[in-house]
Amino acid sequence: MSGHSKWSSIKHKKGALDAKRGQLFTKLARDITMAARGPAGGDPAMNAGLRLVVQNARDNNMPNDNIQRAIQRGVGGGDTDLLMEITYEGYGPGGTAVIIDTVTDNRNRTVADIRAAFSRGGGNMADNGSVSWLFETRGVISIDATGKDTDEAELAAIEAGASDVSVDETDVEVLTEPGELEAVRTALTTAGYKVTRAEVARVPKQTVSLEEKAAIQTLKLLERLDDLDDVSKVFTNADFPESAFEAM
Repeated sequence: MSGHSKWSSIKHKKGALDAKRGQLFTKLARDITMAARGPAGGDPAMNAGLRLVVQNARDNNMPNDNIQRAIQRGVGGGDTDLLMEITYEGYGPGGTAVIIDTVTDNRNRTVADIRAAFSRGGGNMADNGSVSWLFETRGVISIDATGKDTDEAELAAIEAGASDVSVDETDVEVLTEPGELEAVRTALTTAGYKVTRAEVARVPKQTVSLEEKAAIQTLKLLERLDDLDDVSKVFTNADFPESAFEAM
């Protein structure tokens, strides 16, 4: 499994267990609001992007009342009209590439927070376009195949339309074309597989292997960025050794 995916998977599990759950719900609600604010509207049946983020919220046990309030905020406009989606780029320890997707009502605050995180984490911000070419936009689905045959899970994903599948013990990562994400996710769920994550993400075309020290520094930087209130998603092309995760 790629370094990016390994970190994303651990982050996902950690978010479901630790005291940051309130922050997780806040970020999910903001994603829902932004999706509902778009031209496709606030009906998940008619808005594929909204349908996806709502399902992700439910997968994270977000209460339905919270989901509905987030949709209404997007449909109703008001202060949500001040929100902007801005992407920042940078370099982490060891020359790794980092992309940060944000939703903010204050560009100056957000860029200052991100710059400070990079500075403390041994990295630096970069101009737009500096590292984005190292990534491609793909649909990413994670399956918890505990108690199931991972070979069968891999075959089911391919039959559902996956473009690539990788297996790490009981975790199965499925890559799709962005437009096929929902169909593949639905097929896997219908087949009885537990989908723990499904999102359109920036996947590195190639990864950069890190020694343990740089890997730990990079993991700390990624967590520091991810903890910022305005940050929605963080992506990297770093490939981490298992020892770094154990040390963290």
